[in-house]
Amino acid sequence: MDYFERKLDDKRRLTIPTELRNELASGVVITRGFGNYLHLYSVKVWESQVESALTGSILDEAVADLNVKFRMGKTQAELDQKQGRVTLEQHLLDFAHIERDIVAVRAGAYWRISAS
Repeated sequence: MDYFERKLDDKRRLTIPTELRNELASGVVITRGFGNYLHLYSVKVWESQVESALTGSILDEAVADLNVKFRMGKTQAELDQKQGRVTLEQHLLDFAHIERDIVAVRAGAYWRISAS
């Protein structure tokens, strides 16, 4: 599965499709994206690929900018066991201009979430 659409419920919860729940079973990390959208990573991908990409020289401004971009407002959560939902924080929804309808598209090892 490389694409899905959903509506957030009244508590800002996103239901993850059944086909993706095993991939995200370790939990999810949600961050701001490069544009007005969000990134959703499995915790495994965040720890193995993103964290290593965010390390570098303490004086490297590009690395510092990436750290600020991806850590500002970053949340980490577990999927609820019953329905495979994760809550999206309001500040992240505001950043991405998401009200209720979302589109999620796989971008390699992570998902890009935007308003539909």
